[in-house]
Amino acid sequence: MIYPKKISANKSGKLIKILLLSSVILAIILIIINKITTPNIPWAALANGGIVYIWITVIYSIRKNTNIAGHVLIQTLAISLLMVFIDYKLGFESWSIEISIPIVIIISNITMLILTIVSYKKYIKYAIYQLVIVLFSMLPVVLIEEKMINNPVLSIIASSISILNFVLCLILCARDVKEAIVRKFHL
Repeated sequence: MIYPKKISANKSGKLIKILLLSSVILAIILIIINKITTPNIPWAALANGGIVYIWITVIYSIRKNTNIAGHVLIQTLAISLLMVFIDYKLGFESWSIEISIPIVIIISNITMLILTIVSYKKYIKYAIYQLVIVLFSMLPVVLIEEKMINNPVLSIIASSISILNFVLCLILCARDVKEAIVRKFHL
């Protein structure tokens, strides 16, 4: 079997710099085309938001020893920010905070639950990321209290699923969590 040659770190660094420069040039070209052809519609900003999102994903993915749960967390935050940005550029109809972010939160919680079930021995590594996702999922509840969300059903469901998922993960891994706490804090 013939394996592909591994790219050296030096060559891959150069490749990333070339691709990053190409992305910046593409973003500038998109802005120029947008200003010339349809200045009233900010489609270049939407495309450039997608380019930034892709680079966040690529840079985080190529790091060595990245935790899968950390990747889920970064994707959750990056996609949510991208959705808010797109909503803002399109006149902010609040679909991003009423629909998109709750759906992203539900999907990230399902992903974290699957990770916990599949690799429950590594739950300790995932616990802090799970906790951050739970805290992030409380943002829609705060927005409901501030009357910024008109239709709170999906936000309440997402927050409830997040809390339920966290409690379920703690129950599934209670003994391992207890052992880790005893080990870390010498109790």
